[in-house]
Amino acid sequence: MPDPAPPAEPERVFGEPWHAHVFALAVNLSQAGHFTWSEWGQYFGAHLRRAAAADGSAADTRPMPEVDSTTYYNVWLDTLESLLIQRGLASAADLAELKGAWTEAYLHTPHGMPVELGGNGDHIHTHGHDHVTI
Repeated sequence: MPDPAPPAEPERVFGEPWHAHVFALAVNLSQAGHFTWSEWGQYFGAHLRRAAAADGSAADTRPMPEVDSTTYYNVWLDTLESLLIQRGLASAADLAELKGAWTEAYLHTPHGMPVELGGNGDHIHTHGHDHVTI
């Protein structure tokens, strides 16, 4: 049986723009062949279970966590970061550097304006690997 494909279009409106971005990034990486959608589901499910165990909700009857919540997309992002590192597409240092750059950009962006990285978002580095273009 062939591997199910990621959804072509989201079936719902996302609560925050970054939710849509991290969703689209996972879909694009899967479509580019970096992992199958079934692999994504397995990894994401494992990360959801760990998050539920960590916050004590694993034993109750609530969904873990509520779909479209910030917690849900934090787990989605954590899963994506783990896969990027595991597959050699990014290092933990790359991700920390990028998070730092976004944090700085956010802190220095006037209220109501879009947050953007300086220039085109490229950076110079010498940590010995290529970056994925999607």
